[in-house]
This record gives sequence, structure tokens and C-alpha cells, in this order.
Amino acid sequence: MIMKRACFTLIELLVVMAIILLLVALFMVVLSGIRHRYRALMCQSRIRQVTLDLIMYDTNNETFPYSFINQFNPKPPGGFVGNPTRDRRGWWWFHLMEGYADTKQKMLLCPSKSINNPSLDNCVLYGSYGVNQSICTTPGITQSPNEFAGAPLSKDQVPQPERTLLIVDCGYSVTNWWHATDIPPDPLDGARGDGTAYIPGLRINEDKHLMPGQDRDAIEGRHPNKTVNVGFVGGNAGRKEADDLFVEKRLEGYKDKSPLWIPE
Repeated sequence: MIMKRACFTLIELLVVMAIILLLVALFMVVLSGIRHRYRALMCQSRIRQVTLDLIMYDTNNETFPYSFINQFNPKPPGGFVGNPTRDRRGWWWFHLMEGYADTKQKMLLCPSKSINNPSLDNCVLYGSYGVNQSICTTPGITQSPNEFAGAPLSKDQVPQPERTLLIVDCGYSVTNWWHATDIPPDPLDGARGDGTAYIPGLRINEDKHLMPGQDRDAIEGRHPNKTVNVGFVGGNAGRKEADDLFVEKRLEGYKDKSPLWIPE
């Protein structure tokens, strides 16, 4: 008796291929989620380390560094960063910290940033971490009221250090509460990098003036569930929902500005 050789029909082959493709697709989704969370954890680790180094700077100098100094001579370690048509020329806060111009520079880069613009993506000023200008002030700036000028604060000058932001996931290297409200006291300069700073995933970002390539990072956010990694003046670090950093404009003034952004 001759046995017939078992073989797949065309329909069976198509079903098997469909199942394999479905499993591959599911695997890719799971893998993407794992990568997303891993990068978020890496970012949190970096922010925690930079926070500790900022506090060490305060311990050694009895003050946090300026967020920016309009100083041309001498040039900062590694030279000026950014584009002179949109970025201030001088020393940024990380230039003032030991090792951050060379061996520790990687710590300044958020592994989850999503900027689709080579001129911004390759610049350390964009799409990583921003220091709070209410703590790390900027002398000689032109914003009005000039609340972010003057000498930078020290940890001892902050009444609630565990609740006041020092550094956060941000679209620019410096930030302040003006970037976390939909109606700032004065219009922000959309032609300058610091004027387009944003908290990734904040709901008001859809209406912000953004530079080309920043939309996804600003609107969709970087981390799962539109969370951001934050470091506080007290040295504690963690993750918060982006909208928890929102400052609401009301008739009687701004709500939720202190002590999160302003050390009062």
C-alpha cells in the first residue's frame, strides 16, 4: 500500500505565516516597550547623578551654578555650544561643573529624547535636561520682570528643598515656570532656543511655538505615560507626570508655582 506524503495546503501555509507575523509584531511591540522603559530608567539615573553633582557644587561653593553667564573670554571648556543666531554665547551651567565638558558629558544627554532635527539633536542644549532658573539664575537677561537674574541660590536658601525643582527633562538646557504655563507674564521669544523650552508631554505644548523637529518630543513626551524625570534641590530624584509641573494662570495670579518652581 502506497502512503500519501503529508504536506501543507496553501491555506495552511498562509495561516502559519499569518501567525508567525502576528507573533513577530507582538514581540516587536513588547521589545519597544522594554526599550522605552529602559531608556526612561537610564534617564532617571542620569538626572539623579547630575542632581547630586549640582548639590556637590553647592557644597563646595556655597551656591548652585549660574544657568548661564555671558562670558566670552576665556572660552568655555570644549568651546561655545549651540548656534549663535538662536543661542546665547557664553558659559552654561555644565561648563562650570567639574568634568562635564569632557568625561561626564554623556550624563547631560537624555537617552529618550525624540528630536527630528540634526541641528538640534546634535546640540547638548536641546532635548535633554534643563536647570530651574529660579535656583540657577541668569545674570543680565532681558525678561521682564527680571526675576531670574541676580546671584544663584544655595540649598540653604530654599525653604522646602525636597519639593523645589533643580533639574528636569526639558526641551532646552535652562527652564523656568514661564515655560510650564500657557500664559506667561510676557510673550516668550520663539526665535531663541531658551524661548522655546518645554516640559516634554505637558498638555499645553500643542499650542507652543516650537522649532522644527521638536513636536514629537514636546507633545508626545519621552517616557511612558507622559512622565518626566526630575531632580530636586534636596537631592531626591524621581518621576512625575508632566502635567504635575503645570502652572495655571488664574485671575488672582498663578497657581502651583510655589514651592515646585519658586522657592517660597
